[in-house]
Amino acid sequence: MTRRWVLSGVVGSLAIVMLAASCGGRQQADRRTARRVEPAALPPDPAQPILQERIERLRDIGTLEIGDAAIASARVVSDFYENRTFRRAWTDSMAVEALFRAINESRRDGLEPTDYHYTSLSLLQEAVARNPTDLELRSDFDLLLTDALVRLGYHILFGKVDPERLDANWNMSREIDHLDPAQLMEEAIASGELFEIIEAYKPQHPLYVGLKDALDRYRAIAAAGGWPSIPDGPALKFGVVDPRVPLLRQRLALTGDLATAVSDMASVFDSTLVKAVEHFQHRHALLGDGEVGRGTLAALNTPVETRVDQILASLERGRWILHEIPVTFVAVNIAGFRVYFVKDGELVWETRAQVGQAYRETPVFKADLKYLVFNPTWTVPPGILDKDILPAARRDPGSVAAKGLKVLDRSGSAVDPSNVHWSAYTARTLPYTLRQDAGPRNALGRVKFIFPNPHAVFLHDTPSRSLFDRATRTFSSGCVRVEDPLRLAELVLDEPKWTREAIERLIADGETKTVFLRQPIPVLLVYWTASPGFDGDVHFWPDIYARDAAILAGLQGEFRFRERPILGITASP
Repeated sequence: MTRRWVLSGVVGSLAIVMLAASCGGRQQADRRTARRVEPAALPPDPAQPILQERIERLRDIGTLEIGDAAIASARVVSDFYENRTFRRAWTDSMAVEALFRAINESRRDGLEPTDYHYTSLSLLQEAVARNPTDLELRSDFDLLLTDALVRLGYHILFGKVDPERLDANWNMSREIDHLDPAQLMEEAIASGELFEIIEAYKPQHPLYVGLKDALDRYRAIAAAGGWPSIPDGPALKFGVVDPRVPLLRQRLALTGDLATAVSDMASVFDSTLVKAVEHFQHRHALLGDGEVGRGTLAALNTPVETRVDQILASLERGRWILHEIPVTFVAVNIAGFRVYFVKDGELVWETRAQVGQAYRETPVFKADLKYLVFNPTWTVPPGILDKDILPAARRDPGSVAAKGLKVLDRSGSAVDPSNVHWSAYTARTLPYTLRQDAGPRNALGRVKFIFPNPHAVFLHDTPSRSLFDRATRTFSSGCVRVEDPLRLAELVLDEPKWTREAIERLIADGETKTVFLRQPIPVLLVYWTASPGFDGDVHFWPDIYARDAAILAGLQGEFRFRERPILGITASP
């Protein structure tokens, strides 16, 4: 897989807009001369009175049922046919074939063809073939094809599930309301390249393309009966002879962690199998010891259907954010416990991270990194004060000083913690500020990265270095702890004077210093439980905050537009 993270849209001869966001904002990736169809140029259509009656009913009532199917968008479908003076749009069989192909292809994106009237359209197509002169049938077929295109395009551009309904903090939504969806559909249908246009509207990002390939592979494994379950027992490791080893070989071969060979049925745990287990562990965020202990066995026995679901959820997240992505940014995969730095579309660095505990989840959002603070002090925020510091102080006032915290009154003067009646206060009423001086014991370590946001979340160093060696790293109170923060500082400052050596000298001086970036850099905190790696393998991470289930439920639910207008389409036209 390429290491490019930048969107590369490919657009056909139609004047459609693929939006590729750069640090300066949106830009049109490609715009070419379209074949615009004017109503006056259209031939007369004997179905016009029927379509006009249908559209007027749709306008008046807000819905229109065709057999077991219903038109989803009164506004866009009505605008489309009114622009055509109620003439049919799908008179070219090649365009119909292209839409059927696109609907079928949507399954590779983790979408459900029935959301786009696939069954109803197939039945209507057969009925029209049997009764080619029936204008009622042909009109219904035309309307349903148009609505299917609206639905499919909407899901490709924005996803089926509304992230704002799942997370009130979501701030990565896109609006491209400068486009006219009715005109775009008109041009697409007339282009002769409808399938290619629909494909070009999908995210072209390597992560999305890789997820589609992974979905194909894991669905194929599921269709073939899945993988064998390995019975519980003593740990399997190098040199062990065990009747479960052949099953282990079969299991690892199915997912490409072990190349098939003549000795696949051998019962000895050899060096080849050690490497295969290490590869599997790497892909599943496990400690790479090459042994099959309890954690690795659980991952091996996770049903293939669960892995498919992780890929489906990740594809949906891709439709939320991968259409527009900066060319230079910092990214945090919360579920993967990783921090990445991408410059000019290239992944140039990554490191391990610690994220929020299950009851103090690191939020998903984006913001601009504006400055760094070296040798920071730490002022205890209200949440930690309420949940950690105050309960401990009520039991033992000495715990405040033991944590290296100073108690400051409103004038900034130090107060003896033993003289504070901690039980009399809550986090909201406490008349003191608790602060930790800069230094190696400071909770923020020696540097913090500030991207102002309403969550008071940022990236920072940590004195808890040993925790980076854990497989699951949910230890913080919501912020993101970075394993190699000085390298990240060097990368984002990106100036000759800010070398690693210069940064280390500044820290050694002990002075608290704020350094602003020459230009803000976007920071994206995202949540992916499955993703293709740049090694070409698909990686899976634990759903630490149990967020996949809501996405999967939404994908399996009924079609609905979001209540917030996008492209002129709403849930309540």
